[in-house]
Amino acid sequence: MMRTRTFLTKFAALAPLLAAMLLGTCWAQAQATKKLPYIYTKWKNFSVADGLPSDHIFSVKADGDRVWIGTEGGLAMYNKTTGKMKSWTTKDGLPWPAITGIDIDKTTGDVWLALFGGGIARFSGGRFDHYHQMNSGLVNDVVYGIAVEHDNIWAATTAGSSRFNKVSGEWTIFTEKNAPMEEIWNYNVSYNGKGTVYLAVWGSGVLEYKIADGSWKEYLDPDGEMEIDLYRDDGLVHVITTAVAPAGEGFFVSTYFGASRYDGRHWRGYYNMDSGTPSDFMNSVKARSTDEAWFSTDKGLGVLTDFDSNTWITYRMDPKTHHGKATVYKDREVLEEVETETGIPHNYIIYTELDGNDVWIGTAKGLAWGKGGDYYPRLRERGAVSGNLAAAPTVVAKGGK
Repeated sequence: MMRTRTFLTKFAALAPLLAAMLLGTCWAQAQATKKLPYIYTKWKNFSVADGLPSDHIFSVKADGDRVWIGTEGGLAMYNKTTGKMKSWTTKDGLPWPAITGIDIDKTTGDVWLALFGGGIARFSGGRFDHYHQMNSGLVNDVVYGIAVEHDNIWAATTAGSSRFNKVSGEWTIFTEKNAPMEEIWNYNVSYNGKGTVYLAVWGSGVLEYKIADGSWKEYLDPDGEMEIDLYRDDGLVHVITTAVAPAGEGFFVSTYFGASRYDGRHWRGYYNMDSGTPSDFMNSVKARSTDEAWFSTDKGLGVLTDFDSNTWITYRMDPKTHHGKATVYKDREVLEEVETETGIPHNYIIYTELDGNDVWIGTAKGLAWGKGGDYYPRLRERGAVSGNLAAAPTVVAKGGK
């Protein structure tokens, strides 16, 4: 009888420990099979010390082995094969130093530049051709964005948009007089490659232009409230838009008050309070697919990696250690945190460029190149540390609810 009591007493004392071990084993097994997104952990940063004209990066455009970089102080081109950086300033013939947009004419190889205060420019054969209000039909010299559409060059300006036909030399101006612009401050322009041009307009939401018939369609916040989004997922989250990223039959939109996704039929809104975006103040957006979009915000980089599950990654630079930090979210639940020795150089993100499996991030204090050699889309079963992680990162996996 005494032996039985002794055994039961010892078992009772060990029971909590055994239960904890069992739960720990189950949690570890669950972590080992959890579906998680690809995390960029291999980063290379560039600054003035590496040949950039300025550390303030406004725009980036990948073109094969060449990556064109628009800065506050000039134009740069990085060759990924040779690892060399070349730059052009006003001393080299660049007509204006601040470059807020870049696009490539695939038929000619010409590089088109949006100049913040200087109109637009074409860089061809080592020569800059300058177009501005005094020598062309450009509606305004403060140009935020530029896009090549077939033989046409679109420029988004503070006084409307201009379209230049490089073959005929004809200029067309779009303002409130011939387009549904409640405001004429155009922040960005993009072409989906399938017959549609999109304008992001301050106060006028998204404007869609059909090339085939010259028709316009506007996308606004249906509730008409500037302070709040009164009804969830009823349309655009806000009419102060900064960029449109075409994806599938629809697009993603960045605004100063959150983000939107439209698939051609249904809307979805995103805010910091219910997603992985680090901030609702967004400077631009780029989409890799209908499931993945990169939002450049004033507090870091927010990446929607899987639409169906609302899984996000936030990339930030730790201001104390200057290390990179990636946090995986499902809604607002933290699934995983990964720290790397190098990450983005600054948390104020202005522009993102997708370059195959790689990404380029333009910030207020330098340029970052994220190398995604073993990138995979959406989600995949993996443990907290997998082959896609850089050498010896610090990984902190969070338990689910």
